[in-house]
Amino acid sequence: MDKIVIEGGRPLKGAVQISGAKNAALPTIAACLLTGGPHHLRGIPRLRDIRTIRSIMEKLGVRFEDRGDVLEVNTTHLTDDEAPYELVKTMRASILLLGPLLARLGRARISLPGGCAIGARPVNLHLKALAAMGADIHMEHGYINAHARKLRGADIFFDIRTVTGTENIMMAAVTAEGTTILRNTANEPEIKDLAEMLGAMGADIEGAGTDTVVIHGVDHLEPCEHTIIPDRIEAGTFMIAAAITRGNILVEGCRPEHLTALTEKLRQAGAVITKEKATIRVQGPDAIESVDIKTMPFPGFATDLQAQFMALMTVANGWSMFRETVFENRFIHVSELRRLGADIEINGNQALVKGRERLLSAPVMATDLRASASLILAGLVAEGGATEVHRIYHLDRGYEAFEEKFRGLGANIRREKGPPV
Repeated sequence: MDKIVIEGGRPLKGAVQISGAKNAALPTIAACLLTGGPHHLRGIPRLRDIRTIRSIMEKLGVRFEDRGDVLEVNTTHLTDDEAPYELVKTMRASILLLGPLLARLGRARISLPGGCAIGARPVNLHLKALAAMGADIHMEHGYINAHARKLRGADIFFDIRTVTGTENIMMAAVTAEGTTILRNTANEPEIKDLAEMLGAMGADIEGAGTDTVVIHGVDHLEPCEHTIIPDRIEAGTFMIAAAITRGNILVEGCRPEHLTALTEKLRQAGAVITKEKATIRVQGPDAIESVDIKTMPFPGFATDLQAQFMALMTVANGWSMFRETVFENRFIHVSELRRLGADIEINGNQALVKGRERLLSAPVMATDLRASASLILAGLVAEGGATEVHRIYHLDRGYEAFEEKFRGLGANIRREKGPPV
């Protein structure tokens, strides 16, 4: 397995260009299944998760062609309805294929998904909603088997806010008979981005990005062109990198309005932040102040930035409290931060961090995607030699050219190749 090796101690300076959002790319690629023809998507990042969903859809008969910065997704010849376990097991977002396959073919067979071990993300909310729309669903040998001659509009309330659930049912509903009302929906920017793409295909959707989404079913959709939004989590990671290294980074090609919660917390920590239309400049403080964090659905503080911000707080002045309200196992990076000298205590869904003057280099092991980023940020300020971050295949699921971008900012960071996973 590859590893990342970091020699810490350098303030990062310069500009970094943010890639397209993984969490927007996956549903937009899945949405291409809703109608036959060539779709043209821009801003799709080159990531392991993108390769995975492409592999699954290629098995279904979809053809992909990279044309510079455009990914052509040709769904003319959809020949299969099964997403097999050997492909789905590595990525939970594979469940996003269920809604569009059921809408277009009237059937779908999807393996129960896998992915990072950061807590349960049950698909029962997806299945309950599809059943309310008339789908016949049963589980067999670890697969979801769904059938529906024609989905019908329904009034659906999500017991908890679910991003992939909202996206999946939005896609299923765009060609359903009648009107579908989704209540207590997630508000993340990626949902609004998907709705814009579906609208370009001819869908009739109101309220995406609010608590209630109304979808009026249409008879016909057309292939479309769409540019996905920038990755707010990647942008946030580089903003935190500026603060933890006491550097000065211009984050380019981002949406500042998607990063309001993080911006406020970084300012409380002492960072100087200036925002323009598509850029954010972060100048790290000489002394990092402690800040408490409570993760929340958008527009609150993103759970996907919690681990990275915790790395920042390990070298802050004083104590900080983290409360994780989204996933129950999202502190599994803590034991590895401790190997670098961090002082962190966990009590249920809370973590108490006592900032220290410095971290010391050590070999550490990534446990999930955002933990990987957290350990690299900590390694950027660790003293006493090289920090090695192992099992960084997690990192490649969600960050494009991560170490190259950090080198462009002056970091002493490299990837050392190992045998395949």
